[in-house]
Amino acid sequence: MVRRKSAAFVVAVLAAGCAATGCAAQQGGGQGGGQAQGAAGVTGTTIRIGGVLTKTSASGYSTKDAEIGAKARFERANAEGGVHGRKIEFVGAEDDGQDAAKGDAAAKKLVQKDQVFALVPVHAPNFGGATFLEQQGVPWFGWATGPQWCGTRTGFGYNGCLAPKQGAGSQTWWGRQMADLLGGAEGKSVYVQTSDSSGSKYGGTTISQSFTAAGFELAGVNSGLPAAAPPPDWLPYVNKIMTSDDGGPPDVVVSVIAGTKFNVGLYAALKRAGYQGVLTDATSYDAAILKDQASAQALDGVIAAPMFEPFESTAPEIVKLKQDVERVAPGTRLTQHLAIGYWAADIFLDILNKTGKDLTREKFLATANGSYVYENPGFGRIEFPKDHSEPNGCGALVKLEGGAFRVAKSMKCFDNVPLK
Repeated sequence: MVRRKSAAFVVAVLAAGCAATGCAAQQGGGQGGGQAQGAAGVTGTTIRIGGVLTKTSASGYSTKDAEIGAKARFERANAEGGVHGRKIEFVGAEDDGQDAAKGDAAAKKLVQKDQVFALVPVHAPNFGGATFLEQQGVPWFGWATGPQWCGTRTGFGYNGCLAPKQGAGSQTWWGRQMADLLGGAEGKSVYVQTSDSSGSKYGGTTISQSFTAAGFELAGVNSGLPAAAPPPDWLPYVNKIMTSDDGGPPDVVVSVIAGTKFNVGLYAALKRAGYQGVLTDATSYDAAILKDQASAQALDGVIAAPMFEPFESTAPEIVKLKQDVERVAPGTRLTQHLAIGYWAADIFLDILNKTGKDLTREKFLATANGSYVYENPGFGRIEFPKDHSEPNGCGALVKLEGGAFRVAKSMKCFDNVPLK
């Protein structure tokens, strides 16, 4: 009964929106039991899709490569005949400029003006369109890095919700993969360095727990590093790290800091201080690093932790990814953002296929949230509705060594533990 009321309300809202904006067909937005030809963004031969990315920003941060990844996956689906006879009409991705209000406006444009069926990919740290999409019952897929993704029925992170609430499942894969790599965690200590931003601090909490769940001893967590820019003097931070384990250095240092410049500064300072342990973070798997000699030297030996199977892998799924990308954008450098767009599109297509030919948004969401499970060596495993509130628990390790990346641990999934 509750579902019927919700669907009716969404139908009324979308119908009113169409009346106001002059969109003649597609009334009902694909909700309820509407015919496929009457669903927003759906015709007998096409399904219209668009995305929202942070293509530009004041800091230079950009997720624009996710558009290439999604396009590559959609183009392969089209080359194979589409999904139930319909081909993906990808209208491209809007730029939110890392501004929440612009992200909200972009989502509304795509839904109300461009009449897309779903938003794929959404890869924007400050995405502001979540409330609108949830109210309208519009599916959206991407990297669920913020709380706006979690607890929804329409937002699907390719690796689940990465901002679980206390008591919900929290990942252990990073700590457990590192323990396996190092031959066990017994007797080994870990120190976590974050910045003073809320996101970095939150990451410090979840990642610390990941390592302690794997058996490491927590030597310390420092969140005093300014988030705006690298400090002029790294010595105070390095001194804390080098004496954190009963007066000595820890076995592992985990950096939860956004930006290569921060990690280059921290790691270079630690190496100058004589640190011989393991350095690891989530962001140093970036081919652009190799172009700068100083950065490559500072990051040599660092173990990065991507939440997808590395491009250096020989897994058939990764070989196919590279072929797909080369086909639509020859010579493109493979990046984390590209992989996120690709795998978000891949999951969307799998749900689309399982929904069947009689396609509406409501039927699509019922399939996606109806004990949906999909496993793929490219990103691990995803389960909805469970992963609306917790991460998928999967990840890999990559080591930068001698100017080249190599797979240290291939993609593997582990059970989550309740976040304390």
